[in-house]
Amino acid sequence: MPQPQPSAGRFRFGVFEADVVARELTKGGKLLPLQEQPFLVLVMLLEKPGALVTREELRARLWPQTIVDFDHGLNKAVSKIRDVLGDSAENPRFIQTVARRGYRFLAEVREIGAEPAAAGEPVAATRMADAGQAGGLPDRGPSTLKLSSRPIGPWILGALALLVLAGVGIWIHAISSSALPPIRSLAVLPLENLSGEAAQDYFADGMTDELITHLAQLRDLRVISRSSVMPYRRSHKPLVEIARELDVQAVVEGGILRTGDRVRINAQLIRVPADQNLWAHSYEGDISDTLVLQDQVARTIAEQIRVTVSNEGHASGPKTVNAEAYDSYLKGRYAWNKRTGEGLREAIDYFKRSISIDPSNAEAYSGLADAYALAGDWEYGILPPAEAFPQAKAAANEALALNDRLGEAHTSLAFVLDLYYWDWAAAEKQYQLAINLNPGYAGAHHWYAWHLLVLGKNAEGMFEIRKAESLDPLSLIIRSDVADALSALHLFDESIQQSSKTLALDPNFAVGHFQLAEALVQLHRYDAAIAEFQQAITLSGHLAAFDANLAYAYAVSGQRAEALKIAHRMETGHSLNPSANASIALIYVGLGDLDQAMSWLNKAYDARFNPSILLRPTFDPLRSDPRFQELRRRIGLPD
Repeated sequence: MPQPQPSAGRFRFGVFEADVVARELTKGGKLLPLQEQPFLVLVMLLEKPGALVTREELRARLWPQTIVDFDHGLNKAVSKIRDVLGDSAENPRFIQTVARRGYRFLAEVREIGAEPAAAGEPVAATRMADAGQAGGLPDRGPSTLKLSSRPIGPWILGALALLVLAGVGIWIHAISSSALPPIRSLAVLPLENLSGEAAQDYFADGMTDELITHLAQLRDLRVISRSSVMPYRRSHKPLVEIARELDVQAVVEGGILRTGDRVRINAQLIRVPADQNLWAHSYEGDISDTLVLQDQVARTIAEQIRVTVSNEGHASGPKTVNAEAYDSYLKGRYAWNKRTGEGLREAIDYFKRSISIDPSNAEAYSGLADAYALAGDWEYGILPPAEAFPQAKAAANEALALNDRLGEAHTSLAFVLDLYYWDWAAAEKQYQLAINLNPGYAGAHHWYAWHLLVLGKNAEGMFEIRKAESLDPLSLIIRSDVADALSALHLFDESIQQSSKTLALDPNFAVGHFQLAEALVQLHRYDAAIAEFQQAITLSGHLAAFDANLAYAYAVSGQRAEALKIAHRMETGHSLNPSANASIALIYVGLGDLDQAMSWLNKAYDARFNPSILLRPTFDPLRSDPRFQELRRRIGLPD
C-alpha cells in the first residue's frame, strides 16, 4: 500500500507529540502504543488543525487502491487514536466527527521543525546600529546584547515599541534564505522603562501592547498575549526558560526612554533554544507619527516573514495622533488591565479624557467600551447592568463608526450583544469579523468560545477556548474558563486537573478555587468542595456566584439550614444586585425546590442575566422541565 508523504518534523498538541519521521506518538516523553495506520490518519489531521479532513482525502492518501472495507478501516483507526489520546466521540477534545463528511482536529497544534544551527555557527543576521549604553537592555545571561557607550542626548528619551517591527522584519528577511525553519511563534517581553521613574511604567506597557497587537494581526504567526508576558517584567529568568514556558521560538526584548513628544527604543531579537542574538537596533522618533509607523512596520514585517497580514486589520489610512490624547489612552489601557474595580473607574476617566482631546480616536472608544462592559459584569458590579451595557454598546459602535477595521471594537460589541442583548446572530457576526481582523487576539477567541458553548456548539467552543489559551498561556482567567467549560461538558476529572494547573500558577486566584469546587461538588466530594468555595470567598469577598454555589454545596450535602441562611441573605439584597437572581435560583435547585428555582430564573430573565450560567451542571434537574425549556426559547437559545 502506498504510504503518505506527511510534513517532516514533529507536531505538538497539549502534552502529546507526534514524530513524523519516527512515526511515534509520545505523551510527556513516554511512548504510546499506536499502530502505523492510525498514526498516519492522525498526522493528516494534525497537518490541518481546525479544518475538515474529508473521508475522500483520507481514502485517496491512505487507502488509494485498497480492497478492504475502507469505512471499517478508517473508523477503527480513528477509534484507536481516540483510545490512546483518552478522547471521546460524544464530547471530543481532539477529534470531532463531521457526520458523513470526515473529521476535524480541535486542539491547537504546533509544528516543530529542525533545530536551528548550533551555538558558534555564523549568525544569519547582522547587528545594526549600536543601542547606546544608557539605553541598555535587561541582563539575561549570555544572550544579552553588549551596547556601545555613545551618549543618548540631553533629554530623557522614550520609545514607540512598534518601530521594533521593522528591525524584526529585516532580521527575518536575512534568515529566510538560511537553513533555519521559519519563525511561527513569538513573545514580546515587557519593554523596560529605563527612565527610572515608576510613573512612566504605563508608557512602556502601552508600547508593549501596541507591538503585540500589530504582530498578532500577522497570520500564521502565534504571538503571546499581554497577560502572559507581563509576569516577566523585570524578570532575570533566562530567555531559554521563558521561551520554554511560553512555548515560542523567538523573543523580543528591549528598553524605552521618553521625554515630551520624543521617544527612543533599544531592542534585540533572540532565537531560542539556540540562545542566539540575531538582531539588535535602536530607534528615535516623534510620538505624533505613531499610527503612520504602525501601518508601515506591520506591513514590512509581514513582507519579510512571508505571511499574510490581515489588511482589514489596519486603518483605512495612517494618520498622526495627538500626543496628549494618546498618552491618556495608554494610561486607560494600563488601568483597565489591572482588572480591579478601582482600575476600571480610572480607565473610564482616562478614555473619556482621551476622547475629549481627540474625538476621532477609535481606539479610545474601544477601550471605553471594554471598561463599561467589565464594569457592568457580575464579577465587578461597579455599575448597574442597565446603565453600563448601553454605554458600552454606544462606545463600541462609535469606535466602529470611526474605524470598522478595528478587531477589538468588534469583540467588545459582540460581548455586549451576548451578555445583555441576547442578539446571538449579530454577536456571531461581530466575533467572526474580530477574529478575521485580528486572529491573534486571545480575548476574541475567549469570549467567542462562550458564545458557541451557550448555543450548544460544544466542539467549536472548546476549540476556540483552547486557541485563546495557546495565545495567552499564563492568563489565569482563560485557564479557569477552560476548567469551567470542561465542567459544563461534564468532564469533571479533566476540569479538576485544569484547575489544579491554574492554582499551581497562583494559589491565591479566587476563581481557580471556585472552578475547582464546582467540579468537586458534581463528583459528590462535598467536604472538599465546601472548603474550596470558602477559600474563594476568603480571597475575593462575597460575590453572588461564590455565595450561591457554597449554599448549593451545603444543600446537596444535607446541610439545608446553612443553605437557606445564605439564600435568605441573598434574597434580601437582590433588588440592589439583580444579576444575583440566577444565582439564587441555583440554591433552590440544590434544595430540590424547582418551583422557587424557576421563579428566580424568571426574575433573572427580567433583569437580563448572563445566560451562560444555564450551562452549569447544577441546573441539570431543570433541563426536562417545560418551564426551563420555555425560558431558553424566550432567550433565543436552541432546544
